Amino acid sequence: MIPTITPYQNPVRSETQSDQQKLQQAAQGFEAIFVRNMIGAMRAASLGEDLLANNGSDQFRTLMDDRIADQMVQQNGLGIADMLVSQWKDKI
Repeated sequence: MIPTITPYQNPVRSETQSDQQKLQQAAQGFEAIFVRNMIGAMRAASLGEDLLANNGSDQFRTLMDDRIADQMVQQNGLGIADMLVSQWKDKI
C-alpha cells in the first residue's frame, strides 16, 4: 500500500524545519558556553579581594553567571548564534 500525501503534508519540509530548529538550538548552546566562559574570565580578572568570598558564594555566583549567560542568549545575546545559523543553514 502506497501512502498518500495531501497538499498540506510535505515530509521533506518538516525534516528541514526540524534540522533548522536543531541548528538554532546548537548555535544558541555554543553562544551560551562562550558567554559563560567570557563572564568567568571577567570574574577571574578581579582587581581586589572580595570581602564576602567563600566557597558557598563562589558556587552561587557560578550558578548566577550561568543563568545570566542563558538569559543573554535567549534575548539575542551577542549575535554569535545568528551568525552561526546564517553560515550553516545552507549546509544541512
